[in-house]
Amino acid sequence: MRLDGKIAIVTGAASGMGAEEARLFAREGATVVAADVTEDTGREVADEITGSGGKATFARLDVASEDDWSAVVSRTVEREGRVDILVNNAGFTGSSTEDSMDLGAFNTLMDVNLRGVFLGMRAVVPVMRENGGGSIVNISSISGNIGQDVVHIGYNATKGGVRIITKAAAVQNGRHGIRVNSVHPGIMPPMRTVKLTTHPALREQWMARIPLGRTGEPIEVANAVLFLASDEASYITGAELYVDGGYLAG
Repeated sequence: MRLDGKIAIVTGAASGMGAEEARLFAREGATVVAADVTEDTGREVADEITGSGGKATFARLDVASEDDWSAVVSRTVEREGRVDILVNNAGFTGSSTEDSMDLGAFNTLMDVNLRGVFLGMRAVVPVMRENGGGSIVNISSISGNIGQDVVHIGYNATKGGVRIITKAAAVQNGRHGIRVNSVHPGIMPPMRTVKLTTHPALREQWMARIPLGRTGEPIEVANAVLFLASDEASYITGAELYVDGGYLAG
């Protein structure tokens, strides 16, 4: 198994890509901390994993909270002895409001999508350094590379921020054996907080730009994350892996 014996924290694990990453990691031998602010469905994902013979626990985590991060990482180290992998997957959609300059949405996007990634890395890097290394995978988006209408401007800003903060962290932590990479999903099934981008006409317009002619699936993102998290990617850091069906190639 590709993650046999590894200890992994996956944020946003209660649904969507995070849930698929948690399930896949467990199938590949990792002990998974499924972290999310949504407790009921987060616990269901952890219970599903253990019910299938995998190893998982649920941890309530508001990724914008420094105290929450400290508690989750401390409990993981106390229980498992280390953290080998962090997947910063939790994110807030950029299409929950029609006003792309809404300040409240901008602040939420910054807190969850960018501050959350920074706090996650800040919490695990000292642990990884002490244990000789680790792998961090940050979930960005194709929205971090291009401007878009309908999507809140803060979503593009935060995902672009995730893209560059990943490279900075890779440069600063490589000598400690810590690899940091980003995955950039394209058009996926709508997130639970999505509103505007579910409109059929808009999705049809986006579909016309995808060379593979279809939307992606969460498991396809999870497979990319698995590769970067695993030792198969031992000489890859600061890289961007696009899971977009060719959207950005056109």
